[in-house]
Amino acid sequence: MLKEFKKFIAKGNVIDLAVGVVIGGAFSKIVTSLVDDIIMPLVGIIIGGIDFTDLTLKIGSAKLEYGIFIQNVVDFLIVAFCIFMVIRIFNKIIHKREEKPPVHPKSDEVVLLEEIRDLLKKENKKTTKNK
Repeated sequence: MLKEFKKFIAKGNVIDLAVGVVIGGAFSKIVTSLVDDIIMPLVGIIIGGIDFTDLTLKIGSAKLEYGIFIQNVVDFLIVAFCIFMVIRIFNKIIHKREEKPPVHPKSDEVVLLEEIRDLLKKENKKTTKNK
């Protein structure tokens, strides 16, 4: 069982996934800081000096912090957009590799020979039907 586990861990997919999770966690911190420390204060100033972290609604003894929820939604949208852009770029790179090389236009000689061949085929069919 230990050998199987070593083989599983040594596969590229597992290592790639682990690297992706670590980078994703670090990226998430950067985006959260961008939203909390730069974007939301600017949005607050634009809409009248509102600090979104202070937006709350009190219902009975419950305190609903919907301002923090708004920040988290903006955070999610930025992360989702960044992931979308990375996937889009990745797909373009992959599709460029899969594309066939462009077909060069046929030379005049080749076009002429193909026309002659087609005419001969038609003529051959006519003579075969008449027999």
